[in-house]
Amino acid sequence: MSIAGGVRAVAVLEAAKGALVLFAGFGLFALVHHDVQAIAERIVGHFHLNPSSSVPRVFLDAAGAVTDARLWLLAWAAMSYAGMRFIEAYGLWRGQRWAEWLAVVSGSIYVPIEIYELSQGITWIRVLTLAVNAAIVAYMGYALAHRERGELPEDPLSMRVSADKPGKERR
Repeated sequence: MSIAGGVRAVAVLEAAKGALVLFAGFGLFALVHHDVQAIAERIVGHFHLNPSSSVPRVFLDAAGAVTDARLWLLAWAAMSYAGMRFIEAYGLWRGQRWAEWLAVVSGSIYVPIEIYELSQGITWIRVLTLAVNAAIVAYMGYALAHRERGELPEDPLSMRVSADKPGKERR
């Protein structure tokens, strides 16, 4: 796979993350003006969880503290995050340098948090999250280094054979 192909793979991943968070944001909007506590209790009951156990109890307590204002805030934050992921994905797909830098910076922000989470307890999801994020940051740094050396075009979509000059690439 070429470097541009790898960057496009990262673009697809970022778009998928954006879509997932977008759907979560719509879900939060749907909860506005509803009894979130009752919904949480139904979910716990549906999965036959013991409401006095630690995880279901935390879930129920958090649901009891939710207000419409918090739901609106969380939903808009999710929409903003999703928008940022979509913008990054678009820029990466188009091979834009700014998007590669955005991927490096935004991915790097999470690494210390993920390391802290691992220090609180090692789980396969925490290890996988850190590994994938670190791999993306490293790969995007690799792509940026190749771009600086002129080995990666600014816009991979512009790498087409020109009709008037066969065999030549136009930029």
